[in-house]
Amino acid sequence: MREQLFASKRLDHLYQQLVNEEDARVCKDIDEQACKVVPGNFMLQVLTQFFTKLGDAIANPKTILAWLLAALAAPGIFTAFLVPVRESGSLIPQLVIASFVRRQAVRKWTFVLGSILQSLAVLAMAMVAVTLSGTAAGFGLLAALIVFSLSRGLCSVASKDVLGKTVPKTRRGRVNGWSQFLAGLITIGIGTILLLDGQEPGDQTIYLVLLVIASGLWLVAAASYGMIREFPGATEGGGNALSEAVKRLGLLGSDPAFRRFVIARALLLCSALSAPFFIMLAHERTEGALVVLGLFVVADGVASLVSAPFWGRFADISSRRVMILAGSASAGVGLALVAVVNGIPAMASSSWLYPLFFFLLMMAHSGVRLGRKTYIVDLAGGNKRTDYVAVSNSVIGIVLLLAGSVGALTTVLPTSGIILILAAMGLAGAWLSSGLPETQES
Repeated sequence: MREQLFASKRLDHLYQQLVNEEDARVCKDIDEQACKVVPGNFMLQVLTQFFTKLGDAIANPKTILAWLLAALAAPGIFTAFLVPVRESGSLIPQLVIASFVRRQAVRKWTFVLGSILQSLAVLAMAMVAVTLSGTAAGFGLLAALIVFSLSRGLCSVASKDVLGKTVPKTRRGRVNGWSQFLAGLITIGIGTILLLDGQEPGDQTIYLVLLVIASGLWLVAAASYGMIREFPGATEGGGNALSEAVKRLGLLGSDPAFRRFVIARALLLCSALSAPFFIMLAHERTEGALVVLGLFVVADGVASLVSAPFWGRFADISSRRVMILAGSASAGVGLALVAVVNGIPAMASSSWLYPLFFFLLMMAHSGVRLGRKTYIVDLAGGNKRTDYVAVSNSVIGIVLLLAGSVGALTTVLPTSGIILILAAMGLAGAWLSSGLPETQES
């Protein structure tokens, strides 16, 4: 079956349509063996990332999990830790994880293992919702989320390396772009269901069903990724995990372009960190009016649907320029929202205003994610790619934990003030990105 998939003329035609290039068979930065099976590998990675992105949308800590904790009467402190635990738990350990990954000549199985563990973790979340409540539910959900995040780290390191080995330059951004487009399409439907279900408060059945579906999606992702034809690669540098990790941190001092990228990426976190403050501002200015969960999920889905293909193709032309444009846009959205809310008081109480700006923010965030993912894969070739990804992600995980404390500033600053600080970060990140070298030209 797999051989038929890779030999299909229909597959070749679909691949050429998706990459939209006259000679889609031209390969850059991958070996001759891998070049022969690019169409099949391209499609399998689009499908796999579609399944995982859809699973992420369903088990989103900023929306679904936060809503579920509230329904289970868990203390608010657990909700505050959802996003930092999910993101940092998968990023910080990656320096150590990278040593394990580098010892594998074929690295797709690391992704498969991570996907299976994520599936089990999400299933555990559903079980927590069925059996626990209050503080016990909070601890149980966070414990499952820690397992989920660590497993996600395995997938993150492995996937970028496999992408670099199996899909040539100028095509990698579109793997992310098309998968995000498809996931956004389905997410709109999920958000619509939640929007309708929101008229029946107290019924948790729909959320439990969604978590079980998300668990299944990661199993399907593991199966599709296992079908990728990855040829054995180098395994140097897979020694003692901690000592190798310390050595890799030296890249920040010895590689100016990589160092600038990591700092820029840290500042561009504004696009992710701003989202909860947009929702918080909505609650404040609408005097506690209900902001329906489904409406924000729909906004997130539509943003991926309309922006991901554009960002993906743009990233294959210049991922550096995508980071500049998307970072500037995320900052501009925050500045515009604060200006409207404070400059036109009559509009500040309009509940439609906040989902609209949330939609614009998610469009910009999609570009930031696609730009920096494509840039780091293209920045380094061969086995060095694993080091770049691991060091970058570990540093960003620590920055995320520190940046999460920005929420404490709400005791001395208004929410709009926090949004302005994050917007300033975005502008600084875009400026730093402008000084990065182009990778598509090399």
